[in-house]
Amino acid sequence: MSPSASVPTRRTVLTGAGVLSASLLLPSPTALAAPGQVRSGGGLPPDLFTLGVASGDPLPDGVVLWTRLAPVPLLGGGMPARAVPVGWEVATDERFRRVVRRGTVVARPEDAHAVHAEVSGLRDDATYWYRFRAGREVSPVGRTRTAPRRGSSPRHLRFAFASCQNYTDGFFGAHRALAGEDLAFVAFLGDYIYEGAPNPSSLRVHEGVGEPLTLGEYRNRHAQYKTDPDLQAAHAAFPWVVTLDDHEIDNNWADDVPQDPELQSPAAFRARRVAALKAYYEHLPLRRSAVPRGPDLDLYRRLHFGDLVQLDVVDSRQYRSDQVETLAQSQDPSRTMLGARQERWLLAGLEGSRARWNVLANQLMIAQNDRRAGVEQQFDLDNWDGYRAARRRLLTAFEDVRNPLVLTGDRHATWACDLRVDFDDPDTPAVGAEITGTSISSGGDASAAAFHATFDPIKADSPHWKYIDNRRGYVLCDVDRRRISSQLKVVPTVRTTGVSTAEVAATFVTEDRVKGLQLV
Repeated sequence: MSPSASVPTRRTVLTGAGVLSASLLLPSPTALAAPGQVRSGGGLPPDLFTLGVASGDPLPDGVVLWTRLAPVPLLGGGMPARAVPVGWEVATDERFRRVVRRGTVVARPEDAHAVHAEVSGLRDDATYWYRFRAGREVSPVGRTRTAPRRGSSPRHLRFAFASCQNYTDGFFGAHRALAGEDLAFVAFLGDYIYEGAPNPSSLRVHEGVGEPLTLGEYRNRHAQYKTDPDLQAAHAAFPWVVTLDDHEIDNNWADDVPQDPELQSPAAFRARRVAALKAYYEHLPLRRSAVPRGPDLDLYRRLHFGDLVQLDVVDSRQYRSDQVETLAQSQDPSRTMLGARQERWLLAGLEGSRARWNVLANQLMIAQNDRRAGVEQQFDLDNWDGYRAARRRLLTAFEDVRNPLVLTGDRHATWACDLRVDFDDPDTPAVGAEITGTSISSGGDASAAAFHATFDPIKADSPHWKYIDNRRGYVLCDVDRRRISSQLKVVPTVRTTGVSTAEVAATFVTEDRVKGLQLV
């Protein structure tokens, strides 16, 4: 999200390291010392696991496990230029007395010594603990959870979603609070890093000397974020399901077009995109199916949690048409937010869904979002407001979908909205609901008074808006067979460390077979 996004201009608006091997196994659990009590050995430098551990994309029989060996994380990693075997093990208890799976992955220098271990053969809907070993050094312990099996009918699912964690805008206390929740997974909806140059006056200063452009620079930027202890805690607590937005590469980019095409040539931006996407994959718990191919990274995918929730994860950056300059241009039916192939995949998946709840993990706000009170309207055309024909196709499809709920990031504030095919006609029925969640830290401790002074008058003219707020935090979703109850949880400040709790600011309920959203 651009700081000047309300200005109505055109811009407003691996090679896989996850191969498992049965020939190289970890020693018995009793032979593994606790983290911090061992030397690395084997010719490796100490402090290999400075970036923590993570898991992601839970399936009924397994998850993907992640770590990266980086003893000097902000200076290229500090590893020797050779492949290193990394053992992993999964247990049913956090003391690893009952290890159920173990194996080895190879951390390669061409992949920044990141590893992705795709573990299978686990029980469905079950909690496990995992850890890694390289040389004689053992990683921190992570906890993960598998999904309910596809044919099951779970009675309950609890997850959270979050987005937008600008390192320079504040500390990640929201992640520390998130790590204390009881969740099946976390959906992170974009802006995992920010590409801004270092600013000495910011609360925390980005590494480097400018915006990242090369692979090494993007690796260092990801590593800086990953060194944050609160972010590490949230990753270690649950599996994450991730997708990207714009700041993982460049503000407001659209397919092959950067924010400032007059300053970045097509070839230069393509090289930047290749570097940024490779570094993104290297630092997140993604499966081998997402290994980048040059400038392309397959991120849109579908996960099932029994017959309770179908989770469709979309990518609204890599395939979209470039942003327009006028509202009239946004009505062009040839313009696309998702690209033709992804749009067909999404609509077909929604049409064929047998899930009780159809949840869309989405980056940019779908609900109409006027930025000016009164008769005159102003929109951020980087959002779905700039892709109105494509939005109409999606929302028309929602009419025949059971319980569609869109979860959205990007805005650094919370909007809870009904979704309508025609937002300008308040008498048209709701076809779904959208919760646009706030940021982890982006925007800092913004003024609530200024926010409401601007947007409360617009809310009065926008009957599909049910709730707005600009405090920092995340959204926790409790799903059962009858309803989804979603709590906006906010932290008191992002300007200090030590924040570890979040309070409930509002609760939104969507009922089974009742389109739209209620504010409790």
